[in-house]
Parts: sequence; C-alpha cells; structure tokens
Amino acid sequence: MTDHSDYQEVLSPNRYYDNTFEMEAIKLLPGEYYVTKRDMVLVTVLGSCVAACIHDRVSGIGGMNHFMLPDYKSEGDSPVATAARYGSYAMETMINQLLKTGAKRSDLEAKLFGGGNVLRGFTVTNVGERNVGFALQYLETEGIRVVAQSLLDIYPRKIYFFPASGKVMLKKLRHANNDTIIEREAEYGSRLKHADIQGDVELF
Repeated sequence: MTDHSDYQEVLSPNRYYDNTFEMEAIKLLPGEYYVTKRDMVLVTVLGSCVAACIHDRVSGIGGMNHFMLPDYKSEGDSPVATAARYGSYAMETMINQLLKTGAKRSDLEAKLFGGGNVLRGFTVTNVGERNVGFALQYLETEGIRVVAQSLLDIYPRKIYFFPASGKVMLKKLRHANNDTIIEREAEYGSRLKHADIQGDVELF
C-alpha cells in the first residue's frame, strides 16, 4: 500500500521502489523537483542541466531539483534578466518547500551537479556553463554553502541523492547512449524558450 501522508510534498510524480537500495525512490525529469523528510532516494540523469541537492544537516529534510536557464531571447526583456528569473524560480521554489517542510535556512547545505557540454542547437555556445555559473552564484548569494560538486565536463551524470543523510552517489555516463538525455533536455529547453514569463509562472 502506498503511503500518501506527504503527497503535498510531491512535486515530481515519478515514484517507484528501487530494488538496488531497497527503498522508495523518486525519478526527476528536467523541470521537476522533490522535497521530503523521509528516508528515500531521489534519482536524476543530467546533461547540460544542473541539479542542486539541498539538505538540512540537522533535521535530515532535503530536496533535489533539475533545471536549466532558458536560451536567451532577442526581443523584449533583457536576456540576462529573463534567464535569471527562470533560474531563481527553480531554486526559490525548492528552498521555500524545504522551509515549509521544516528545514531551517541556517542549517542548509548544497551539493551541485551537472552542466555537461552535451547539447547542440542553442544560441549560447555552452548552456551548461551558464547553468553552473548561475547556480553557484545563487547559492553564494543566499548563503547556502556548497559542500560538494561535480560540474561541467562533457559527460552526462546519473545522481542518487539520499536526503535524510545528505549522501550523493554519482556515476558519469561515459559510454552510455545519450540520445534520450539530450532529447529530453532539448525539449525542456524549447519549452522554456517559448514560455510566457509574465506574472507568476509555473515552470515545473
């Protein structure tokens, strides 16, 4: 029987049982995030996107997101401001959910992953570098210490995050078929690029 007790925290719908770790798991796709106070594992595969794994080192409440900045727009709003609004939304939404679930801002620490140079077809040479630069600057501005990171390079990464302990297991996918990862992130990037960002925008 599935426990629905914390479904208000479910912001990614991809729940399953992980036989390797023998525990409940959530798989995050591009544009999703999840926050929980339970002992479980959050899993995602990153190409040029970035995942911030943020954990309250005292309470064990933690969460992971999977996001990228949109490709710059040439008309209207400042492209830098446009991208920053998307990135800020991705981070703030998860941090607010962490605090709502009982985490304390002063006890938060982050582990940051992704930003690989795996995508083609963007007007910016390396969208991964922009994603990484934004995430590092955002966390520094918010006073959330980054205690571990694996960023940039040319390989996709598979991340297993255990929020209760803050532990992360990482595998670089050096020989995997990356087409699915690239297609997923390219489609997500296209949605960001064409979305209307006026007012209160839900990107996830």
